Amino acid sequence: MDRKNEGSAPARPLPGTQEAEDVRLALHGGSPVRRTPWPTYDKGAVFVHPEDEEAALRAIRSHLYFRYDHRAQQETECGKFEEELCRYFGSKHALAVSSGTTALALAIMAAGIPQGSLIACPGFTFVATPSAIVLAGCTPLLVEVDENLHMDLADLRRRWTPEIKGILVVHMRGFAADMEALTRFAAEMGVPVFEDAVPALGAELKGRKLGTFGLAGAFSTQSDKSLNCGEGGFLVTDDSLLFARAVVLSGAYEGRLRRHFPDGEPPISTDLDLPLLSFRMDEIRAALLRAEMERLPIRLQRFRSNYAYVSAALSDLTEIAIRQPVAPGAYLGEAFIFRVPGGDAKWFAHALCCEGIDARNLGSDEDTNVRVFWNWRFMFGTKDVAAIKALLPDTTRHLEEAVDIPLSSSLSAEDCDHLVKAVRKVAGAVGPDRHRPDPARDGRRNGRGHAPDGRGADRPGEPAPATAAATVTAAADTVRAGQRR
Repeated sequence: MDRKNEGSAPARPLPGTQEAEDVRLALHGGSPVRRTPWPTYDKGAVFVHPEDEEAALRAIRSHLYFRYDHRAQQETECGKFEEELCRYFGSKHALAVSSGTTALALAIMAAGIPQGSLIACPGFTFVATPSAIVLAGCTPLLVEVDENLHMDLADLRRRWTPEIKGILVVHMRGFAADMEALTRFAAEMGVPVFEDAVPALGAELKGRKLGTFGLAGAFSTQSDKSLNCGEGGFLVTDDSLLFARAVVLSGAYEGRLRRHFPDGEPPISTDLDLPLLSFRMDEIRAALLRAEMERLPIRLQRFRSNYAYVSAALSDLTEIAIRQPVAPGAYLGEAFIFRVPGGDAKWFAHALCCEGIDARNLGSDEDTNVRVFWNWRFMFGTKDVAAIKALLPDTTRHLEEAVDIPLSSSLSAEDCDHLVKAVRKVAGAVGPDRHRPDPARDGRRNGRGHAPDGRGADRPGEPAPATAAATVTAAADTVRAGQRR
């Protein structure tokens, strides 16, 4: 047949050709988009340079590992790191501590929030957020998130009670919350705002760095964060009283608080009125982080450029709804999240894993993902999962529709292209009802019919290639390990 006379209808890929293999889902036995591991921190894809390693080695060779020794505050690695943080964030005070979780807890405790108070926080966050509230002696009050996974202010207003003594806002997966609206509401209610900026170090909202809108902001320097020392964190604040109390609580004993106020007396008269919790950072981690600060702008630019490229390349897909920021550019870019509205997001994530892309359905019922509130069982006693989900029905629905893909700053242009190709490939195989995959459609696109179990209709009884199954198994393990916040 003369193909010139076939009109504008696209030709079907011929069975057995490379073009056919390119469109046939790996889930159904086709060739995956990529065969190399998706880069994540737990596989060694971290932004650490020789200069950073040498800085840590210098601290090790000094044999001065404890942040409080014979030196003045401004001569220690922790002290110098805190000074650099103050300059970077434009904040009056910074305190390096052992984790982002302890930074959050210290902020709440140091603000004088009464024990047993309610602290409002979103239902979509890492489990460390409600855990920090509990660590501070308070009780989390969960609030719905909207379709873009931001805290729902209207729901917060509906749930408001005088027992709420603070709002813990989370810039989850690097996306800014609506800080203008939330701080305005908090002022109306007469309570402080604390920022969980743990997953958003370096991100901005309208030119202002996240973590500087509330009374205090908490950050993490765990391995997949913008600054990485394995474990660690810090808080920033302009409130000198909160800062002084946090310093003591973190472990500055026997007058060491004064080192943090070299130009005057601390705003508290004694360090004996507060417990000592030993949440300090050590000199080795601070040295590593100080060195990494020099290249932080480079890493932030890579996050942003990778995210901008991927989101723009997939913006025309009608099968998915890409998470939208509260303002242009108000995100870090370390994760790509989209929903499959009315569709099967669990299958979509599974199919992406088969294509070689680490992907996770946030609300999967087969995953003990601690970013979803119904897996925070320490909060709910003997309630079953269905009853817990019913507490936040909107959040439940949005998370069950959501697919989360980590975007390391080490991603290459080829990695980004693989991600785009894989999402397009999987989206192209989704059935017209948008609810479940259509294996027959996948088969038509490559000239073969495939049953839902992945067996080729043209070769009855033959299983899909082992490579696809192996990819699924490996991806399931690495995705769970490779995502923190």
